[in-house]
Amino acid sequence: MTERKHIIPPAMHAIVERAGYVPAVKVGNTLYCAGQVGRTAALAVIEDPEAQFIAAWQNLQDVLEEGGCSFEDVVDMTTYHVNMGQHMAVFREVKNRLFPRGHCAWTTIGVSELAHPGLLVEIKCVAVQR
Repeated sequence: MTERKHIIPPAMHAIVERAGYVPAVKVGNTLYCAGQVGRTAALAVIEDPEAQFIAAWQNLQDVLEEGGCSFEDVVDMTTYHVNMGQHMAVFREVKNRLFPRGHCAWTTIGVSELAHPGLLVEIKCVAVQR
């Protein structure tokens, strides 16, 4: 059986305690990342959409790095959006600034709500360490 390793960046211990899940699980050289959102280490939702999107990407980057990966290792990504039509242009601009463009399979899904009021996006991905 392949060993599983829980990946928990130091700043994310509070979410593990509060929500009871780990930010990622590494199996072999594949990292399965739970959806990351735009909130602070103290678990406060960031209200400004652009700042929230930046924080979501930074949180994802922290998880990937803790698991020995980077954005370059992402092979599949799904993003979940509240009010997608209203915020997609800003989200895409932030994504293109922070994440390698045209680098992985990407699915976007519009949803009515996420785990906490005010959250606008959740980014989930799978990365394969090179």
